[in-house]
Amino acid sequence: MEGVKHAQIIDISLSPCISVWSIGDGAPEETEKRDDSQRSTLFVEKPQSGSVSVGGNITFIAKVEAKDLLRKPNVKWFKGKWMDLASKAGKHLQLKESFERHTKIHTFEMHIIQAKENYAGNYRCEVSYKDKFDSCSFDLEVTGKIPLASVKLYKYRYDAGELDFSGLLKRREVKQQEEEPEVDVWELLKNANPSEYEKIAFQYGITDLRGMLKRLKRMRREVKKSAAFAKGLDPAYQVDKGGKVRFMVELADPTVELKWYKNGQEIRPSTKYIFEHKGNQRILFINNCTMTDDARYYVTAGDEKCSTELFVRDPPILVTKGLEDTNTYVGERVELSCEVSEDDANVKWFKNGVELTNEPKSRYRIKVEGKKHTLIIEEAAKNDSATYSVMTTGGQSEAKLSISLALEDQTVRLGQEIHLKCEISENVQGKWYKNGQLVEASDRVKLYHKGRIHRFIIASAAVDDEGEYMFVPDAYNINIPCKSGSLRKICTISHFSDPPKLHLDGLGENNTVTVVAGSKLRLEIPITGEPTPKVMWSKGDKVCCCYTYFFSLMRDLLLQKIIFNSGRIRAETYPDSSCLVIDTAEREDSGPFRITLKNEAGEDTALINIKVVDVPDPPQAPNVTEVGEDWCVMTWEPPANDGGSPILGYFIERKKKQSSRWMRLNFELCKETTFEPKKMIEGVAYEVRVFAVNAIGISKPSMPSKSFVPLAVTSPPTLLAVDGVTDTSVTMKWRPPDHIGAAGLDGYVVEYCFEGTDEWIVANPELTDKTRFTINGLPTGSKILVRVKAVNAAGESEPRYHPQPILVKEVVEPPKIRLPRHLKQTYTRRVGETVNLVIPFQGRPRAKVSWQKNGSPIDKNQINIRNTENDTIIFIRKAERSHSGEYDMKVEVENLVDKATIDIQIVDRPGPPEIVTIEDVWGENVNLSWKPPKDDGNAAITGYTIQKADKKSMEWFTVIEHYHRTSATINELVIGNEYYFRIFAENMCGLSEDATMTKESALIAKDGKVYKYPVYDDFDFSERPLFTQPLINTYAVAGYNATLNCSVRGNPKPKITWLKNKVIIMNDPRYRMFSNQGVCTLEIRKPSPYDGGTYSCRAVNELGEAEVDCKLEVKGKSFKSFGMVPQ
Repeated sequence: MEGVKHAQIIDISLSPCISVWSIGDGAPEETEKRDDSQRSTLFVEKPQSGSVSVGGNITFIAKVEAKDLLRKPNVKWFKGKWMDLASKAGKHLQLKESFERHTKIHTFEMHIIQAKENYAGNYRCEVSYKDKFDSCSFDLEVTGKIPLASVKLYKYRYDAGELDFSGLLKRREVKQQEEEPEVDVWELLKNANPSEYEKIAFQYGITDLRGMLKRLKRMRREVKKSAAFAKGLDPAYQVDKGGKVRFMVELADPTVELKWYKNGQEIRPSTKYIFEHKGNQRILFINNCTMTDDARYYVTAGDEKCSTELFVRDPPILVTKGLEDTNTYVGERVELSCEVSEDDANVKWFKNGVELTNEPKSRYRIKVEGKKHTLIIEEAAKNDSATYSVMTTGGQSEAKLSISLALEDQTVRLGQEIHLKCEISENVQGKWYKNGQLVEASDRVKLYHKGRIHRFIIASAAVDDEGEYMFVPDAYNINIPCKSGSLRKICTISHFSDPPKLHLDGLGENNTVTVVAGSKLRLEIPITGEPTPKVMWSKGDKVCCCYTYFFSLMRDLLLQKIIFNSGRIRAETYPDSSCLVIDTAEREDSGPFRITLKNEAGEDTALINIKVVDVPDPPQAPNVTEVGEDWCVMTWEPPANDGGSPILGYFIERKKKQSSRWMRLNFELCKETTFEPKKMIEGVAYEVRVFAVNAIGISKPSMPSKSFVPLAVTSPPTLLAVDGVTDTSVTMKWRPPDHIGAAGLDGYVVEYCFEGTDEWIVANPELTDKTRFTINGLPTGSKILVRVKAVNAAGESEPRYHPQPILVKEVVEPPKIRLPRHLKQTYTRRVGETVNLVIPFQGRPRAKVSWQKNGSPIDKNQINIRNTENDTIIFIRKAERSHSGEYDMKVEVENLVDKATIDIQIVDRPGPPEIVTIEDVWGENVNLSWKPPKDDGNAAITGYTIQKADKKSMEWFTVIEHYHRTSATINELVIGNEYYFRIFAENMCGLSEDATMTKESALIAKDGKVYKYPVYDDFDFSERPLFTQPLINTYAVAGYNATLNCSVRGNPKPKITWLKNKVIIMNDPRYRMFSNQGVCTLEIRKPSPYDGGTYSCRAVNELGEAEVDCKLEVKGKSFKSFGMVPQ
């Protein structure tokens, strides 16, 4: 039956489905297209084809050398074209791997257990490492009889642990068909109606219909080109649990902002999520993948989105150490153990195929310790004999448990009845032995046998009856021992009794035992006493009674377990000791535990203090009590619970309020509850937190403190001086501080104290923002000391003191006018402008100021005068020429006088010149003369402006401007025309409003024919840019300089700009640009393939612009060939 291949369509779902078998050649496997550079020989030993009989086992081995590999290669096993066998691992298929450190060879094994006939077929092993790949195919032949029957369909249930291929069809020999011309099946399918897919698949031998439809769907899919993504994410990614996955997109525009999302939540950089940029590529790494990472991810660039699915595969759990067959007796403790490949894996236990659950009332208890799983039966019963199995997602193991009825150890009183019973197979005879000696029936010893029960009875026990009794069935080599002891060991006779006693020598002071929270405590207390005392442990109101369970005489071991309500605490009692076990110690377990021993000889009790120590609770949120320029003072309260161990110190951390990164401030423990952080940035908000440390470890962090901003007080004010003194007041002035800082300046505080006292008095209850302040209400003749402080949010600055005491008494100061420099000469203003003059003066006491104009009092209706203590102001809202004159100012202090004179001149436009006369006319010339204007506008005449007008048009044209003389000659007049002339006067205010015109006109007579000179137009050399020689496409060699040349002309000289891919080349040292006599050159220094592209030269002037371009291709090795990656 060679040549027959079976194919199966598998519906990967949990519901039952039909397995379909077909007879005939399967579809040819599609050869993977890979580059030759990616194919390499990685196999040291390839799996070989093999044969196995039905129900047998076979192993295929592949070996890969790892000398040149930095990490383990990736190996996959396939059956046929598509089926990945990793998902089918179970009781019939197991995948294993190992590594030899000495030879550095990875060994990969595929075990097929209890092979079935439908396991036959072609298999493939693929190994890959980075860009290397290798593959090997092999065949499996399963020998055995296949029923020649009609086609049968079998329903099956999906089982992740089996290669569950279904029933078989009738086999027949494959007929040799004649070769037919090759037909492209995929072209037929793409153009065919979907209703014809099954017909075409049957015609051309395609049995994997699901794989065919998936491939056809991928061929028909049209990918819409994205404007933002040059290359998007794959539709889905798969990673093993604990592995690392890499998402990569390539952007069309590298400047676009990119964001990654997981199930709609934005992903932030962390140790788990790492972002990387490489040119236009944006990469996201997810480390240590867990099942929570199985989600939908997408990335956004502007308004576009690209999404994918990540599937995290939980690797199959393998059974590394199986169950073992066990024989035991009724009433004994039974433990069935196995080991799996993962810690805390999900494992199911079965008894005769029925699943066992770990319920509180169940007789079966399942215990998990890392990779070890144990099924515990506390008291085995006869009906516990069965086949027990354990099943994982990647394997299973089973074992048989046999329970026999054994004799029980007994303790009887003297004179009481000894009754031993043994149950064996029905109608089997046997003999009783005591201490190896045969026991015969007598008056004292009665032996009975009925059915399956054998009895040994002594009516009244004696001392000599103590010993080891054994029943041996006839024709069987089995021994069933038991012990029977008289009461002489536990009665009140001193020779045989021993009161119970606890031996606590190994405990610490006050019987205290210390254990770290979270760890396991096993406290073993030696005990003595005869008979074996009863042990009782208690804590508070929880009293645990002890019951003794007898096990096999072969072990002679008494084991007792007491479980508190929490389930974590138990007691185990042995013949010579009692053990208190706390699986995971908690703080609540601290306290006294009482152990009590009782037997017929007496009682002993003791208190054992269990002290559970833990890391301390976090301290309370710290308080910031003081801040400075770059420091602060923080205090906190110790934690409420020190974890049972004294606090050794504290660690302090700080962070900026807007940041999420905490920074440790001390690397040596701080013993106090106050700390002074330093080196902070002024004006930035910070938060601090505290960790408490004891001998066990570091606590959780405290709550952050309230945010605070380090601020510094300003430097002291500067240049503090006395500005004025009266009989009752002192006026001080100063300058702002040299350094103000980030907190700014809120104002100043002025304080004073009387000479000879230390009491400083605040002169201004409220801050003043001015740099001048008057202290009022001072007694005349007293002396005071003055100081000024600057105040901001950080507090008051250091004070600035006046260097000497100040006498409160007004001093006579001679008057003095401080005339500004610009008023020491004539002050000129135009008519209509505002005059506002401030003249400061000094003099004490208050000076008297008076004004006069040209020796007469000033009319206050026209001119406003305002006087203060330190200056006087003369104000004219709208100046007129009548306001011109000399103003006399006089300042008087008692008999002392000071005077000053201010000359104010109000100017206006001048009047027109007087009579304008034509003195002479000759040829093309006219001579004019005139007289200055009567009104010069109160300012000197600075010049004249002369204009002419043709009599016909009377349009005026300026001939001469800013002319200073009162006569002028006008030249180059047109012959035959008759002209009038007019003249304007000019001063500092401008031209006169009117002009004086000549009364007569001047006629320029014709004196014969006049030669007319030809007029030549200037040649216009201006020209817009024009390239006379364009750029040409260039091929350059990587590492050798390349030049691009062109020539351009234009007037004015155009500005030359070079571009690469439409981007202007600026300040790049790899490019040099030259321009000489219109020849433009761009030199590219040592180009690389990444310098290739379209280069353009643009010329621009006032008349336009021109541009030429070319393509540059750089040939040679890329950066990758040199071991470099471009940034």
